[in-house]
Amino acid sequence: MADCWIALTTLSSREQAGQLAEALVAERLAACVNVLGPVASIYRWEGKVARDEEVLLLIKTTEAGVAPLQARVLELHPYDTPEFLAFEAGGGAAGYLAWVADSVAPPRT
Repeated sequence: MADCWIALTTLSSREQAGQLAEALVAERLAACVNVLGPVASIYRWEGKVARDEEVLLLIKTTEAGVAPLQARVLELHPYDTPEFLAFEAGGGAAGYLAWVADSVAPPRT
């Protein structure tokens, strides 16, 4: 079965989120990116509890694609400390998983 990983990051606007999503798909680091939100984010930052409205990206890639995806997200992201979490999808439709694997370019060595 093909592998599929899901990565998450948040941005402060739909425009920023759309630009990042398009770059990741165009560069074949992601098969698909869902832009969700706005979502309420409540977090601790610089010793205080903060609350912001953000846009969540749900990014689909492969296990081999996680490291280059993370590097590119951190490079393009406007936040000082951007969220980047990645986890393996526990399963999925075989056709969809194959499409993800086919859509993400293998990392360059």
